[in-house]
Amino acid sequence: IGGHCVLYEKPYYMGYQYILSPGEYPDYHWWMGFNNCIRSCQMFPPYRGSYRMRIYNRPDMMGHSMEFMDDCPNVYDRFRYRDIFSCNIMEGYWIFYEHPNYRGRQYFLRPGEYRACGDWGCHNPMVGSFRRMRTLM
Repeated sequence: IGGHCVLYEKPYYMGYQYILSPGEYPDYHWWMGFNNCIRSCQMFPPYRGSYRMRIYNRPDMMGHSMEFMDDCPNVYDRFRYRDIFSCNIMEGYWIFYEHPNYRGRQYFLRPGEYRACGDWGCHNPMVGSFRRMRTLM
């Protein structure tokens, strides 16, 4: 009820991440889970501010970059690169998805600098889509 919940497959906020908006989820298939194993979670209150981030095609905020303030269903179509190696989340909470159209593994990002893709919990820099983590009011 209210806000979002980020579920993690492993203790200490590690492993697969699942971002759930308010609602009921009868089983793990409803949140696109790979399995029913949840070992840690975090709650985030509704965010009502603006959204802004900059993505980079190289680690350490280097290389080609682009700033976004809205959802992106296909990173390659807008950014012309399939890999995001680093990013700076300036405002709002964001969700990266492994594949276009908000599919595949999910990665939750809060404001801050992510100098390598491993900083947000992935092992592969491929990001197919991303969206703002918003709560409909």
